[in-house]
Amino acid sequence: MSEETVRLILAGDVMTGRGVDQILPHPSPAQIYEPYMRSAQGYVALAEQHSGPIPQPAEPAYLWGDALAAMDARTPDFRIINLETAVTRSEDYWPGKGINYRMHPDNISCLEAARIDACSLANNHVLDWGYEGLAETLATLRNADIETAGAGENSIAAGAPAVLAHNSGRVLLFAFGHPSSGVPEEWRVRADKPGVNVLENLSEKSAQQLADKVDSYRRPGDLTVMSIHWGGNWGYRIAQAQRDFAHALIDHTGVDLVFGHSSHHPQGIEIHRERAVLYGCGDLINDYEGIGGHEEYRPQLRLLYCVDLDRDSGALRRLELIPFEMYRFRLRRVSAEQREWLHRTLKRECHRLGSDLVQAKKSYSLLLDRSEEK
Repeated sequence: MSEETVRLILAGDVMTGRGVDQILPHPSPAQIYEPYMRSAQGYVALAEQHSGPIPQPAEPAYLWGDALAAMDARTPDFRIINLETAVTRSEDYWPGKGINYRMHPDNISCLEAARIDACSLANNHVLDWGYEGLAETLATLRNADIETAGAGENSIAAGAPAVLAHNSGRVLLFAFGHPSSGVPEEWRVRADKPGVNVLENLSEKSAQQLADKVDSYRRPGDLTVMSIHWGGNWGYRIAQAQRDFAHALIDHTGVDLVFGHSSHHPQGIEIHRERAVLYGCGDLINDYEGIGGHEEYRPQLRLLYCVDLDRDSGALRRLELIPFEMYRFRLRRVSAEQREWLHRTLKRECHRLGSDLVQAKKSYSLLLDRSEEK
């Protein structure tokens, strides 16, 4: 890694609750309140029926599998995820929501094992176990020295960025959720009420209004990452409103990287004015193994994103996609056939956005080729 760049490892949805929480050393009570499943252990059973035995209890680092060595080998400055679960002992599940993700706070060591630096919390699951659950989530992450953005006890706290300091400056992580991802309207943070930082809309005017907020925190030399939980769970089509908003964030707000998530599989990547737009990073960790449906998207395949940004200008210098497969609730390296399928599929989707993917010659990764930038 060059001294002239800042290197980030990014991951989309990391859901360490429910079935995943059950295999860790300190599982929450297994009862859940879903129409088709009453015990979180049911998701462990589905995965074991599909793939084979899963250790219980598993070591905190177990979930990350081969991803740990992959991250360490790239010596990132910071590791950032979208944490899509509450971290709480709260029993105050949000009624009528249908799915409520929760990890016991004593299992926070699974995030510490991966040396996560910051979490986006602006998503549709952080309040699954009520306002008490949100407060404990924030406190648990803070006690683990993990920065957060996108949710808080009031609008000022939820709107503030996670601040990640490096030798020559800072990375500011702002986080927003959008209703298209399923964030309930009643979760919207207020001046006097806890909640989630929710975008009003995806208009150019909304992006311009964010400029003042970003500028109120930004110092010379800072790099800015905008995390957005938006869009549906399945499908490769990127809504024009999302593209227009991402462009406006870069044009009017000076954002250096748009970090999108919500889709259960990776989506295409665009480069706009030398800035990368990751529209949907896909899932990284969850308990969906063994659940049928949507096989055409191969949702068991996951990606880490290694992003190099120019320290001075914020421009994209390199973007590497590191593929894994979730197997027995653990990330492992993909086969040659799986890597080829990912390359072919994402190359098609990136091409539609004016970019391209090539296969790295000395590793099993994929690299974004900027030769088609428009």
